[in-house]
Amino acid sequence: MDDKWLEVSVDTTDAGIEDLAAYLTAFDTGGLVIEDEAEFRAFLEQNRQYWDYVDEDLLERMRGVARVKFYVTDTPYGREKLEQVKAGLEGLRQRCGSELGTLEVRTASLREEDWANNWKQYYKPLSIGARLYVVPEWEKGAPVPDGRTPLYLNPGLTFGTGAHASTQLCLAGVEAFTRPGDKVLDLGCGSGILSIAALTLGAGEAVGVDIDPKAVGVAYENAAMNGIGRERYLVRAGDVLSDRSLAAELAQRRWDLVLANIVADVIIPLSAQVPGLLAQGGVFLCSGIIDSRAGEVRAALEGRGLEVFRHWEKKGWVALAARCPGERV
Repeated sequence: MDDKWLEVSVDTTDAGIEDLAAYLTAFDTGGLVIEDEAEFRAFLEQNRQYWDYVDEDLLERMRGVARVKFYVTDTPYGREKLEQVKAGLEGLRQRCGSELGTLEVRTASLREEDWANNWKQYYKPLSIGARLYVVPEWEKGAPVPDGRTPLYLNPGLTFGTGAHASTQLCLAGVEAFTRPGDKVLDLGCGSGILSIAALTLGAGEAVGVDIDPKAVGVAYENAAMNGIGRERYLVRAGDVLSDRSLAAELAQRRWDLVLANIVADVIIPLSAQVPGLLAQGGVFLCSGIIDSRAGEVRAALEGRGLEVFRHWEKKGWVALAARCPGERV
């Protein structure tokens, strides 16, 4: 029997989307779906070459839309998390003001299979950085622009499509810092998009870790889609912050590139482990950081003896690159 899920949508305004998304991220709800008419129309215009027409019904459904969606299991645990989200919305309004809109919450029940396929209509090939070209599985076979390296992906139920600004920032960093033969560790790997991108760009091997067991199968599927076998790519389910044996196992090796596209509240405690993971000349690349919290993350990294040498921003999100002082990049 298919798992049952609740699709939860929270109405807001164009101006309130970022604050609401940042609030929801703290509840570990997985990937967020942002529906915004302005971004949707910009997406259509920027990717006009991929279609001959757009369904008028779809355009009508997106008219005036500004909402954020997330998903919880239709279980006591999932419903408790939903109640926690709802309970904090008034406090969010008091902190951020009236620009958040109504914050009306609606839920709809759906099967796991529906969730897995519902968003495919929005997801098209995406150029990132100077070389990467993220292509969904159902678009495989479409022409790849000259000079671009295709990264084929079926994100399934796990966050990491490449469309989110924080993922794009991290992918740009992966492109900048991946060297031939590198050993890569991807913490919070999700769909595997970052570590698989590193492998397609010449890294020698990679390990991905995620707290969601579903990420393991999804990441392996995406790796296989890109011709990457398990002799180069290992994916583990676990939490490096709470599982000491897993953290110790990962620290037995030294990694040339350590990736963490998570959230500030995870990156800050994770910073204690980073110096023990990096190889000489290695880079720690972290993203998923709301701009208002970038200073906290930087301070945490520097407090562990790391030098933050690169800072990127996009749409209110920040990525940081750090290394041990005096080491080459």
